Amino acid sequence: GSQPPGGSSIFAPVPSPARCTDAATMARRSGVALLILAALCVAPTFVAPSGSEPAPVDTARVAAVAAGLTPLALEQPASAYDSVVAMLQSWLVGGIALVLIYGAAFVAALANPLTKRRQEVKAEVDAIKKA
Repeated sequence: GSQPPGGSSIFAPVPSPARCTDAATMARRSGVALLILAALCVAPTFVAPSGSEPAPVDTARVAAVAAGLTPLALEQPASAYDSVVAMLQSWLVGGIALVLIYGAAFVAALANPLTKRRQEVKAEVDAIKKA
């Protein structure tokens, strides 16, 4: 049988795809994506009936949204997980953390001394009213 070029096994590691490491290229791509997103947000979503005036544009709101989205154009994309095992481990750790947080909140809600004291006082008041 013939062997694949560059390896002796069909299970040879697959080379990772080329990654864009040039900051200017990444910023350009993010900027283009941001412009496309802005164009989609500004595009009319329905056809207005004839004779109606367009709604005034709130320039302060547009400026605030643009200022809020600016860091997204500058950020580099998050790197992917190295393996499926790393992804599953992170999900497991996150799930355990959520269970612990919700469990602590549940215990705190059940063991709230103020709620217990209010119930005791209410029972005493009810007993006095009946007597």
